[in-house]
Amino acid sequence: MLRKLLSITISSVLVMGILAGCGGAQTATARVKKSGVLRVGLEGTYPPFNYVDEQKQMVGFDVDVSKEIARRLGAKAEFVGSEWKALIGGLQADKFDVIIAQMSITDERKKSVDFTDAYVLSGAVLIAKKGDSRFKKLDDIKGFKVGVGLGTTFETLAKSVTGAEVKSYDSFDQYAQELVNGRVDVIVNDQLLAAYAIKKGQLPIAIASPVLSEDRIGIAVKKGNPDLVSQVNKSLTDMKTDGTYKKIFMQWFGVEPALK
Repeated sequence: MLRKLLSITISSVLVMGILAGCGGAQTATARVKKSGVLRVGLEGTYPPFNYVDEQKQMVGFDVDVSKEIARRLGAKAEFVGSEWKALIGGLQADKFDVIIAQMSITDERKKSVDFTDAYVLSGAVLIAKKGDSRFKKLDDIKGFKVGVGLGTTFETLAKSVTGAEVKSYDSFDQYAQELVNGRVDVIVNDQLLAAYAIKKGQLPIAIASPVLSEDRIGIAVKKGNPDLVSQVNKSLTDMKTDGTYKKIFMQWFGVEPALK
């Protein structure tokens, strides 16, 4: 029997951010400094980036990066679970201080949030059943059912192809399983995540195309907090300089990061 990708309810293991006492006039940096806590918004269902393990602990590449950034800010990381489509709204409502959840830096998102420098460089790929050679380039999805994540850059990319029947889902788990079950013909997702998920889940699917579009992934911060953006950028730069970033990346992916 095929193992399904990890799909765990995270509400019981994530600590929700404390909103009381965080007045609207207080900057995110001041709040972090005063509380000693950096509240990080993420999904918690997106291995290997952020997910709940068998011990019901939040783990993943994003989690390790978050903890290291928080440490360098003199704080402790606290993880706040949210559906992907609600992350930016949650940030704007001060439910958390940053989003560290594989969010691509786009012009459209820059209208709502500020981004740090990129901390991951990856790209979108087509994923099909093993042995299916129909999907080599983006235009090949025309006329087929395509599974993507709701509100993601992968959804935008798929919808740019006229004639593609794009179906949007709340999590990668869902549309990967739809592909396995034959309810969609192909899916679009991140190169790093796809390689990890296929191996971990022992799924009969494979990356079918080269990288279709480069994604620069950043940390989102509520607008009006340039000091926090600056401090997080410094932490990222220092992590790359002293080798901490490379160590974390290789622990999760087994290859050197594209970003140096």
